[in-house]
Amino acid sequence: MSQVGWEKPKHPLKRKRSQRVQFITAGVVILVSLLYLLVSGTLQGARYFITVAEVLDDPAHRGRTLRVSGAVDGESIDYDSENAIIRFEIVHIPSQYDDLAQALHDALGDANAPRMKIIVEDAAIPDLLQHEAQAILTGALERDGLFHATELLLKCPSRFEESSPPEALGQIPEHN
Repeated sequence: MSQVGWEKPKHPLKRKRSQRVQFITAGVVILVSLLYLLVSGTLQGARYFITVAEVLDDPAHRGRTLRVSGAVDGESIDYDSENAIIRFEIVHIPSQYDDLAQALHDALGDANAPRMKIIVEDAAIPDLLQHEAQAILTGALERDGLFHATELLLKCPSRFEESSPPEALGQIPEHN
């Protein structure tokens, strides 16, 4: 004897509802994932750089790629032109200040301020690498105690002070 089975045909509306639920569920999962990535990226990038003191005080920073800022000690700048290696020290700048130029000056005048030795390999010496410039470096603090920078950005507030155009160009003589 043979068995004969009968299945009730699926209702087309139920199949459409099932597909709609799957589509909405997938959309919600994608939306939640995007929101998570947006929020976590924003929280991680909330600070452009960390201070010298924060790097030196937390052993968890050793060996990790990070961005750090400090005041350049001009007396410590050493450039090996044969090997294209720049060595210098940066000094801790407080994270909150009103006047960057004054903060850089005060940081370098503080004998107790934390200092970090920097090495930048395969680089030409930039014109802005000078005393009291703000250095923003990307790299890692290695076991040797040196911060090995892969990227060096410099800000020199004294070169960019605001002045009116005649002052910037020197006194323009009056024409009679």
